[in-house]
Amino acid sequence: MRIRISRAASEDLLKGHEFYERQQRGIGGYFLDSLYADIDALLLYGGMHPKPTGRLHRAMAKRFPFAIYYDLKDDLVTVVAVLDCRQNPDSIVERLLRP
Repeated sequence: MRIRISRAASEDLLKGHEFYERQQRGIGGYFLDSLYADIDALLLYGGMHPKPTGRLHRAMAKRFPFAIYYDLKDDLVTVVAVLDCRQNPDSIVERLLRP
């Protein structure tokens, strides 16, 4: 199995890094390390997560309140979004519906 992180998901990760780095120096790096470990785990567990939108799987990050939304086709996991779960649910749905 392979993993691909979309440009939008990479931007989500960068925004999360910047947010946590503003809270306390060094936490942004820990955030990225943790989220990349959760994304790497999709190599083993990809496809086992629920599909709340009916289209994308959602894996919850282990150490931060973020969800990893991904698509699985054949042997390719495509991470589409990495979103903060503390935001308005309507904005999450709107973000996921964007092409």
